[in-house]
Amino acid sequence: MSDLFKKAISLGVGLTIVSKEKVEKAVEDLVKRGELAPSESKALVDRLIERGEEERGVFKSAIQEQVQRVLNDLKVPSHKDIEALEAKIAGLEHRIAALEGISRLEGTLPETRNE
Repeated sequence: MSDLFKKAISLGVGLTIVSKEKVEKAVEDLVKRGELAPSESKALVDRLIERGEEERGVFKSAIQEQVQRVLNDLKVPSHKDIEALEAKIAGLEHRIAALEGISRLEGTLPETRNE
């Protein structure tokens, strides 16, 4: 029974990269070889699929954390940083446009013309 348990754990961990169909086939093979009762096969498949989903979630979180660390180490700006810079640029563009508008108006006054 401990061999079956080891196989189930290995299969569960492997679910992070295999499909449900492969799990069902592996469990079906265990049933054919007499290592698992047919009545237990569906429950085992369900547990292994659930375990695989949990493992995928843990794996995904670990990858996301690692990628975030690498991006931070490389000083790659985040989406939030870029949005803040875009807002700042838009504000500066607005101020420049306003100053250029004032400058044009001043240029039309008689005392500021260069003739």
